[in-house]
Amino acid sequence: MFDIGIQELVVILVLVLILFGPRRLPEIGRAIGKAIRELKRTTQDFREGIEQEPPEELRKEVEKKLSEDISREEDEENEENDKSG
Repeated sequence: MFDIGIQELVVILVLVLILFGPRRLPEIGRAIGKAIRELKRTTQDFREGIEQEPPEELRKEVEKKLSEDISREEDEENEENDKSG
């Protein structure tokens, strides 16, 4: 994902250890783990929402609206052609 090698990971861990100290390291690890879990859960919910089919009512309403719009555009084109032709 981020293409981080072992050396880069060790450098990052050493910097975190120096900046926050050994006492806060477990707390930071838990917070990062919690954030990653929440991100995964949110991503999964988002995917499921997109993959779920819309309700039949909504689908029919959208189809009706689209067909009305298409009919209106065709009528306008026909009127323009009648005026120019």
